[in-house]
Amino acid sequence: MTLTLEQLNAATAEQAAQWLDGLYEHSPWIAEAALAHRPFRSVPHLQHVMASIVREAGTDKQLALIRAHPELAGKAMVSKALTAESTHEQSKAGLTDCTPEEFARIQQLNADYNAKFGFPFILAVRGPRGTGLTRQQIIDTFARRLDHHPDFELEEALRNIHRIVELRLADKFGQVPTLGDRVWDWQETLAQHSDPGFAEKGQLTVTYLTDAHRACAQRISHWMRDCGFDEVGIDAVGNVVGRYKASQPGAKTLMTGSHYDTVRNGGRYDGRLGIFTPMACVAELSRQGKRLPFDFEVIAFAEEEGQRYKATFLGSGALIGQFNPAWLDQKDADGITMRQAMQHAGLCVDDIPKLRRNPADYLGFVEVHIEQGPVLNEINLPLGIVTSINGGVRYLCEVTGMASHAGTTPMNRRRDALSAVAELALHIEQRAARDGDSVGTIGICTVPGGSTNVVPGRCQFTLDLRAPNDPQRDAMVTDVLAELARICERRGLRHTVEETMRAAAAPSAPAWQQRWEAAVQSPLKIELEPRQTNPLQETRAVRSPSTSTDSDAATWRVESLALGPMTTRPQVSIGPDHIVATSMTMSSWTRRLWQCGHDVERADAVAHTGRAAAHVSRLDLLLSTLAPALPVLRPARDWALDAATLSAFARRHGLSASPGDASQVESNFWGRSRRPGAGGEAVQHRVFSEAVGEVAGISIEAVCLRAKWANWFH
Repeated sequence: MTLTLEQLNAATAEQAAQWLDGLYEHSPWIAEAALAHRPFRSVPHLQHVMASIVREAGTDKQLALIRAHPELAGKAMVSKALTAESTHEQSKAGLTDCTPEEFARIQQLNADYNAKFGFPFILAVRGPRGTGLTRQQIIDTFARRLDHHPDFELEEALRNIHRIVELRLADKFGQVPTLGDRVWDWQETLAQHSDPGFAEKGQLTVTYLTDAHRACAQRISHWMRDCGFDEVGIDAVGNVVGRYKASQPGAKTLMTGSHYDTVRNGGRYDGRLGIFTPMACVAELSRQGKRLPFDFEVIAFAEEEGQRYKATFLGSGALIGQFNPAWLDQKDADGITMRQAMQHAGLCVDDIPKLRRNPADYLGFVEVHIEQGPVLNEINLPLGIVTSINGGVRYLCEVTGMASHAGTTPMNRRRDALSAVAELALHIEQRAARDGDSVGTIGICTVPGGSTNVVPGRCQFTLDLRAPNDPQRDAMVTDVLAELARICERRGLRHTVEETMRAAAAPSAPAWQQRWEAAVQSPLKIELEPRQTNPLQETRAVRSPSTSTDSDAATWRVESLALGPMTTRPQVSIGPDHIVATSMTMSSWTRRLWQCGHDVERADAVAHTGRAAAHVSRLDLLLSTLAPALPVLRPARDWALDAATLSAFARRHGLSASPGDASQVESNFWGRSRRPGAGGEAVQHRVFSEAVGEVAGISIEAVCLRAKWANWFH
């Protein structure tokens, strides 16, 4: 059967453990311990809890978990003693069809690996796409990991176990990452384009306005058109710009995107993930015929990395009016100026100033990016919310001493340029660590004309210093450069420093961080699938208020209508971005409510809590007759909400609910409960509106202001 979170959260511990059996090979204790953390908000939440249990279990239990796994193409496979899950996975990777040579090679690798590490080699053989690695990919990975340090390989084995569990969970819950697969395929296809000298080695390098770079731009633009963007073009610096227009003309724009150039031998997901993820969103919106309440602009920035010319952020810099015309005269390693390269690519240099955007036209800029560090990976979190982009400064430096014969120059008489840089590197390591979140790197270090038996007389190196805010970065820069001067003074050396790049830190807007937090923490938006088509497919998303105070309510825009829980006493309260009413069993009340919502508040939809009672049917009929185009939401009937989910929602909102009393849970969920001293009916209406918003997948800020509208109905 296909498992649901609602079933898992509501099941007995014994039943739930049985459903999760087989996730971790011969290690049911992990799932059993995880079930104490119910209810789970999402499948990734469940996975994270189990991974945390493994992380906190200690080395002995971790080793036992690893050793519970079979060898690849090992004795257990030959004797058909694998678990059903392992049999499926090894078969999917073709390990059951090894040639004699492949089988012999894997057996030798198994023996060598066990001899070095003391546990079997673990690899998620279904691969990143879930379709299975090739046997050669498995053998190559096997051989590469033999060179790892034992501590690192222990962590690598656990990471692969968690990936195996991720795939098995997807199977149990019937999850198919359709959009994720599409993004993956785009990444793989685009990675086929690479600059000469790298393409031949199977390495990815795409620098500004090369043939590979222009091919990438053309392919991205074609894919954007296929996704359903209304406008697609390549601008004067080579940015690929797609626009998906709003439901209403004149709306502001939300910008997103990232860059498609790469560093040398770079990763295929850096930057490009931030292009393809919003493209997949637009493709899905277009497929469903949906529009957003704002224009959605996706930009594939042509340049960020500064690999071909000594200038960075050419693509984004042009959009904020920071493209320096002097850059056009810079030359690459082959003597080709940027101007010449742009003209060769058919770009109009004179149009660059026209690219500058007006900030007043935009709601903001958001970017999806792959983590380029190990933090999320190590703690098994699929998603992190960025608080700030580091501000950075780069330098090109040189230390000059005196070259001398290595065999005859005493150590205390040397003026070794390389040793000075090595000393500086150790200082940078310590200085950055002192801040906790600063980073410093000497990425390139060369000895011009160096020789095995010559003390280095010159050393050229790069310096990259970054921190989450500019004052912290600048303080580190001051300390590092001062230390460089002290080292050179003490060693009798000279040094030069040339600043090549400076970028300010970019803290993430707190309001956007809060939006991401709310999206991640909202269980119903993520997990619940309606039994019918979402009735809000064509409606506008609700705007959040700038403040949450009642005094500012007049500035809020009302864009949804919610009818409250059905009681016996007709009472009405109207909020600034919703209308909440109770006991609308009379046609006159229904008419007046609809008139207020439709004519006064310009509502997009109506929601109520009724199920199948006769008065609810009449209410549906009345509303449908009054406003045929107004969607009617019946979340209590149309969405599958079990007792565990209802109870979790009630607890999260501070409502009393007995998990064993389904009717009480239902009442609390839909706002019938009263809490003394907590606002009475305002509380019930707030909870109801929030519930409707979560289930329907829309945002409803629910603040009831009965006083404002009470007399309107009488």
